[in-house]
Amino acid sequence: MQKEGYDRAAQDLGNIVNLGHVNVCIDDQHVATHYYVTGLGLTRDPFLNTGARNMWINVGISQFHLPIGTPEVLRGVIGLVAPDREALLERLTHVRRALAGTKFEFRENDDCVETVCPWGNRINVHTPDEERFGRIQLGMPYVRFDVRPGTAARIARFYREIMHAPADVIKNGAGPEARVQVGEKQYFSFRETDAPEQPYDRHHVQIYIADFSGPHRRLMELGLVTGESNEYEYRFKDIVDLDNREVLFTVEHETRSQTNPMHGRPLVNRNPAQTNIDYKPGHDSLSWAMP
Repeated sequence: MQKEGYDRAAQDLGNIVNLGHVNVCIDDQHVATHYYVTGLGLTRDPFLNTGARNMWINVGISQFHLPIGTPEVLRGVIGLVAPDREALLERLTHVRRALAGTKFEFRENDDCVETVCPWGNRINVHTPDEERFGRIQLGMPYVRFDVRPGTAARIARFYREIMHAPADVIKNGAGPEARVQVGEKQYFSFRETDAPEQPYDRHHVQIYIADFSGPHRRLMELGLVTGESNEYEYRFKDIVDLDNREVLFTVEHETRSQTNPMHGRPLVNRNPAQTNIDYKPGHDSLSWAMP
């Protein structure tokens, strides 16, 4: 018998069950450490890609992948959630001198701390908010892309019909925005803007999906599959109008099955407030979820 008051639909997920990582190339791991680890307070994965050619940065149950190469800039904003805004501002202030001469900057507003990485990626850091971000206290709740006017509704349709992901169009002061669910309180957003569209530079996002073959079949019919990595992964880049095949936006999707051995791999997240000077036993780790 159903208990009154439960909204069972509130716990539904679409076919995309997790935003795994955002991948942008960098050209200096030392500089990246100042920003991502010391400044933002995140954690370099201690188990995988620990060498000089790539670095993985954990943020809750998601990651940044930062391979060495020509620096890339995502065409939009990456949203993070992290506790203790005051401590974040202190850390960002501390790394300002080390990052002088780069594109690094930050400023605080009512909604978040807006930061720019040393190569120009915009990363907004919010404080935990159960209404907006659910139980996330450390994580990557959204990636928001800047798209051309007149594309949001058609992008939402693409994700609904091709990827079987819940997607709708919301209105805000900045213009229509397609919002696609890609995990528990995780979203891809596509916000229309009049600003000139920047060229795509090969950065990518990675998702896990439950129905792996259905979207693959539909993408193949549209001629959109760009890579068959292995039995657990394929890739596509173009989001298209389903009526006339117009390319609405391009960003590579590294698409993995839930049977991929990497799915659900526990990620180490350190407590950035812990120091050797003021050490507290039992407080080295930080859970991605609120108590």
